[in-house]
Amino acid sequence: MGKIPVLEQCTVSYKEDKHFLADRLDVYLRNNNNLIFPHRHNFYQMVLFLSGEGSHEIDFKQYPIEKGQIYCMGPGQVHSWMFKGNMTGYIVNFDIDYFKSLLLQPSYVDNLNLFSSLNDGVFVLEDYQLREISNLFNQLIVLNLEQTAIDLKRSLLLYILLRLDQAYSPKFPGQSVDYHLVLIKNFISLIDENFRELHLPKEYAELLFVTPNHLNSVCKEYLGMQAGEVIRNRIMLEAKRLLILPDWTISQVAYELNFNDNSYFTKFFKKVEGKTPEEFRKLQWK
Repeated sequence: MGKIPVLEQCTVSYKEDKHFLADRLDVYLRNNNNLIFPHRHNFYQMVLFLSGEGSHEIDFKQYPIEKGQIYCMGPGQVHSWMFKGNMTGYIVNFDIDYFKSLLLQPSYVDNLNLFSSLNDGVFVLEDYQLREISNLFNQLIVLNLEQTAIDLKRSLLLYILLRLDQAYSPKFPGQSVDYHLVLIKNFISLIDENFRELHLPKEYAELLFVTPNHLNSVCKEYLGMQAGEVIRNRIMLEAKRLLILPDWTISQVAYELNFNDNSYFTKFFKKVEGKTPEEFRKLQWK
């Protein structure tokens, strides 16, 4: 069975350091001018757009490009570009273990709002923020060209991430010690680990040691949707990722997501998406 291509950092890097890349976007595109097909990364990527037209797509959601827009994407997300004309900006790639020896908590970067599965990770900087972040990206590129000490590059990259995290306005309140926010993040984490096997809110509520009603209430307050819808959205995302694979049948996708039969999966998909899996697939590959 075919799979969505997974790009490794080394395959898109034209620098000596295969774990980190910082460069101007136009230079990167000249060196990787064939990356227009849907693909996943096994590394983190940040792109800041300064000029250009077109759009980019992350997990089947399309974003028109505008000046000052930045996106932060984690490993595993499905991504594609549809650029028009000359593009300018900055791009940074770094692998999963890039901060491993620098940070006491290996999951620190994943816990930033920028890379949370609760958010899009796509936003537009204000003019004053754009000036600051552009300057920081320029410094990072200079450090990379100088082949300077790795900890200096990592420290500056971490500072950029933290400044962007401050600039980003997440969809939910950002209180760091809020019990309900912790519950939501744990719920999302459990969904990512178990969505193939567990489809019901009560199953997650049991793992979280709360009642289904309480979980629903917190999801409604923070995410604007019921717990069941959060679960369905994650299942649908994976279904879409698998449906764009030409070698996978609808039955194979249904089996992978633990649906009893193809008919039940088709009904589920159409109820949520408004079209059948086959219709969705044809639209993606037309």
